[in-house]
Amino acid sequence: MKIIYIILLLVVFISCNKQVEKPCYNKNLDVTATAYNSLVYQTSSNPHITAFGDSLKPGLRYIAVSRDLIDSGLVHNTEVKIEGFDSLYIVKDKMNRRYRKRIDIYMGTDVKKARNWGKKKVNIQYCLKPKDTLSN
Repeated sequence: MKIIYIILLLVVFISCNKQVEKPCYNKNLDVTATAYNSLVYQTSSNPHITAFGDSLKPGLRYIAVSRDLIDSGLVHNTEVKIEGFDSLYIVKDKMNRRYRKRIDIYMGTDVKKARNWGKKKVNIQYCLKPKDTLSN
C-alpha cells in the first residue's frame, strides 16, 4: 500500500513541475528597413553596446527596432523573420524615439553593404506572446 502512495505522490509531483508552454500568435507588420553599423558616427561613443546593454558582434543577425514596435510586442530578444532574408534576426537594440514603424538591420562594420541595402519597405513576422493576466 505504501508503494502505491509513493507512486501517486511522484506522479502528482512530476505533473505539477511541468511548465505549460503558452501559445504565441504570429504577427505580420509592414515596416521601413534600413541598415546600420558598429561605428561611432552611426551609434554612440561605444558602438558595440546596444541600448539594451547587449554586445554586438559583426556577422551575427541582429536588428534594432523603433520604440513603437517594442510597444507592439517586438521586445528584446524576439526572433524576427524579415522578408528577403532566409535567417531569423534577433531584436538586440532600440532606435531613437523619433522613428516609427522601422527596423535597422545590423551589418557589422561593412558600411558599403549597409549603403547598398539603403531603405526599403519590408514585411516582418514574429511571434507575439500573450500577456499574463490574473483571472478571478
